[in-house]
Amino acid sequence: MPASLSVAVISTMEAVSASQWDALVDPDQPFLRHAFLHALEASGSVSPATGWQPCHLTVWQGAQLVGAMPLYEKSHSYGEYVFDWGWADAFERAGGDYYPKALSAIPFTPVPGSRALVGPGNDTQAIYAALAEGWQAQCQRQGLSSWHLLFAETPEVEAWQAQCPALISREGVQFQWRDTGFGDFDGFLAALTSKRRKMIKRERRLVAEQGLDMVRLSGEQITPDALAHFYRCYAITYQERGRPPYLNKDFFERLYRDMPDSLLLVQAHLDGRPVAAALYFKGTRTLYGRYWGSEVMADCLHFEACYYQGIEVCLAQGLTLFDPGTQGEHKLLRGFAPQRVRSLHYLAHPGLANAVATFCQDEGRQVAAYREAASSALPYK
Repeated sequence: MPASLSVAVISTMEAVSASQWDALVDPDQPFLRHAFLHALEASGSVSPATGWQPCHLTVWQGAQLVGAMPLYEKSHSYGEYVFDWGWADAFERAGGDYYPKALSAIPFTPVPGSRALVGPGNDTQAIYAALAEGWQAQCQRQGLSSWHLLFAETPEVEAWQAQCPALISREGVQFQWRDTGFGDFDGFLAALTSKRRKMIKRERRLVAEQGLDMVRLSGEQITPDALAHFYRCYAITYQERGRPPYLNKDFFERLYRDMPDSLLLVQAHLDGRPVAAALYFKGTRTLYGRYWGSEVMADCLHFEACYYQGIEVCLAQGLTLFDPGTQGEHKLLRGFAPQRVRSLHYLAHPGLANAVATFCQDEGRQVAAYREAASSALPYK
């Protein structure tokens, strides 16, 4: 690391100004904005009490922030969506302590994007060297078993592998929709096979026949009552599984106050009142579908609120990519293509590292085969 750079660990986003942090962030990435990460911490959704201890890395050149990376000390693996419970179980049965561990990710948000932030015009290699020194020192200081970088994009994966060749790469799949020049929703439908075009038309017709109307609210159009209703719906999805939501109401209220320009709320109305809601985030190129819930059981409402409304928004607003969230093969039949996602892993124990590397190699071949098979099942002509 060049002598002109210094690394500092901060335990709260309040320790750095929003203007300096956001100057490093791609404007297409709302989840890395200072306001989003700060809302997680200030609301208590991310805290030592919930198993997420912030220890973010910042790289400075004098008083100027030139690099950064979210970093958390974790006492569990909840809210990550790259599942390492099996690794933890195997290591602990062998007498090791897998937790605590270090994690660079956006909490509860499995969206691909940058994790290492580098200011424009700075030496990327030097920033990565500084960040590597930072997480390695944090692991040694705190006795952490491992470091995990989740949902990084290919240029960052390659930069980290050049910096730290021992990192283990793990493959995954997500389904995303891209506008390839459809023009409007009818143009999108025209590009599909007859079977899938009829399926989507039928699903949208079923929603309307149940008396449900869709309403979109952007930014400051979202009222406090609309946000409160959304949260009730969001909480229902967790209550149905017998556990409380990861994110509390205060978190969403802070987003509503501090970054309303990034929010899009889709409501389903029945007899003039909202009964379901989906909350999206907007970047400069990408629409992100994230949270959903419903007070009613209605055929195909999830598909309408979480997929078809998002596609319509992208086509209307010139957004070229729609990331509807993790999981769900049902997205494939509706035009969402399988995309490669990757994570990187450092494990301090050589035996565990060797076992995980073998597992990831075997798993990677299976994931690549699945991705290829899924691509052949896309519904386009």
